[in-house]
Amino acid sequence: MKVLIIDDEKSIRLALKDILEDEGHEVELAEDGKKGLDMATSSQYDVIFCDIKMPGMDGIEVLEKMVEQGVDSSIVMISGHGDIETAVECLKKGAYDFIQKPLDLNRILITVKNAHDKTSIIKENKTLKKKIAGGNNYEIIGESKPIAMIKEMIDKVAHTDARVLITGSNGTGKELVARALHAQSSRASMPFIEVNCAAIPSELIESELFGHEKGAFTSAVKQHKGKFEQAEGGTLFLDEIGDMSLAAQAKVLRVLQERKLTRVGSDKDIVVNVRVIAATNKNIPEEIQKGNFREDLYHRISVIVIHVPSLAERKDDIPLLTQYFLKKICEENGQPLCGINKDAIEELKKHSWTGNIRELRNVVERLLILGSNPITKEDVITYASPMFK
Repeated sequence: MKVLIIDDEKSIRLALKDILEDEGHEVELAEDGKKGLDMATSSQYDVIFCDIKMPGMDGIEVLEKMVEQGVDSSIVMISGHGDIETAVECLKKGAYDFIQKPLDLNRILITVKNAHDKTSIIKENKTLKKKIAGGNNYEIIGESKPIAMIKEMIDKVAHTDARVLITGSNGTGKELVARALHAQSSRASMPFIEVNCAAIPSELIESELFGHEKGAFTSAVKQHKGKFEQAEGGTLFLDEIGDMSLAAQAKVLRVLQERKLTRVGSDKDIVVNVRVIAATNKNIPEEIQKGNFREDLYHRISVIVIHVPSLAERKDDIPLLTQYFLKKICEENGQPLCGINKDAIEELKKHSWTGNIRELRNVVERLLILGSNPITKEDVITYASPMFK
């Protein structure tokens, strides 16, 4: 369990830290309200202890801002000047409990256990609400043989911590496979953090992945936690990993081997618990031959390889995908469901679909805007190409 202690009194911070670490908990410290708020909003904690009387930003203000910003942690307020009115005010503002100084060991341990249980329930409820509200957002649509094989593979692999490499062309749905793996795993209630390795300049990728300390370079005006730390307990999705620089590859390899990282500008090791899923549209064995990708990293990230077929390889799924996109787009725009004729579907199946699923969705949206209701074969012939005939 991860605990944050926010208190301006060093003796209180250290005493609480010793007590909780003796019980096997991971503890982090903040000496003032501002730092504590920054830590609480940038990392995941099960329980937060927050002193009320602090210089600058006091505990009540910290509590209010944490609640406003949606911090899921159970917040326990502590004070040496406590009274009934203060305790009631804290509870009304969203605190889980209120403890007076001097701190009682048994009370602390009982509070931590109960607060942790409450935090777990809140996280589970949020996960369930998202699933109920949005349905299964990570459902893979299709009944073709290639898709059936992918679904079977996900069912077998999701509950493990095996590293997965997802291959396939742009627009085939590699991210959807990664999200499905996470959603069906024991890490589903923890973060899913995505990094597009191709979109980040090579000089910034290390800071983005591993974080940096204040002053590590000219624009590093404050400490930054990288994507590995942000994904703590959850899943890190390294999209387009084939475009990552060799220098960054070496550091990722170290994290995977040793399960710890070092922020840019620091010499302190930070232990991380993250499942890594990677994806690429490149042929990695060929990139290895060209000297563009490390073979040892390839073997680390490809315990399981899932290849996502192009839409041209699964044209039997076009009717299901088209109906799915019609329903989804109509719901998003608050319009009645639009129909589509069978001969229009057959016309869609004739296309080459070089842009894969992404292109099909765009075409369906264009047909909804410009076509008839129901959508006809003539609509498809006229509007399926971005350059209208």
